[in-house]
Amino acid sequence: MNPDSPESDRPTPPGDEPSAPPADPLPDERPGGGPPEVVAHPGPADPPRARARTGATVAGVVLALAVLGAPLGLLWAALAPDTPVLKTAEGAIYAEPQPEQPIAADGWFSLLGLAFGVLAALALWFVLRRRRGPVGLVAVVLGALAAAPVAWQVGRRIGLATFDRLLDTAPAGQAFTKPADLRAGGVDWLLGVLPVPHGNLLLPAFGAAITYTLLAGWSRWPSLRPEPEPDPTAFSWVSAGTPAPPAAPEPPAPGAAEPPRG
Repeated sequence: MNPDSPESDRPTPPGDEPSAPPADPLPDERPGGGPPEVVAHPGPADPPRARARTGATVAGVVLALAVLGAPLGLLWAALAPDTPVLKTAEGAIYAEPQPEQPIAADGWFSLLGLAFGVLAALALWFVLRRRRGPVGLVAVVLGALAAAPVAWQVGRRIGLATFDRLLDTAPAGQAFTKPADLRAGGVDWLLGVLPVPHGNLLLPAFGAAITYTLLAGWSRWPSLRPEPEPDPTAFSWVSAGTPAPPAAPEPPAPGAAEPPRG
């Protein structure tokens, strides 16, 4: 039909309108007209057994480090010097006006405690590889906090019984020694039930936290756990399935006939 003819200007009867194409069914609609199928995607679950394992790991690390605080205290008692005292009628006084032995005892405990925290963090990082992260950090810090008071109490009690006996039975004017003790640290009791260490008793936990954090920051694995190295032969700049580009045509020989042109 000619589009310029008058018949093209006639209105289309009501029953002859072109029908619109059927809309595509929604992807969630089922052919039978039922409700859309819902696909459940299970998320990461943390079962109680996994939480129990994590708690047992933290408790085991804290207990192990607390037990290691005993040899730390013995080492501190062996290195820290005893303080000379003099028995008087009022009790024991320093034999020297300003003794250096108490300062040396604090210094030795600070150095040994800091080294203990560093070594504990290193050991925990390499031994518990599957627990690297916040769990390992909490475990090593709590363990160092528990080891410090144990080391202090074990070390200060070496020779303390002898000192107390001499303090009670020695005559006035007799000189003896007092075992090493801390003056820059101790334990306060919060509400009478919660022990809160302070002073150089916090140095083992400080050394452990700093060392563990630095190890996590310098780790080359995002998950902090060893991951398999990628195979260098599996990657290349040109894939094996990519076809090679076609070679350029060779130039014609000098004596060859020129192809006809249309």
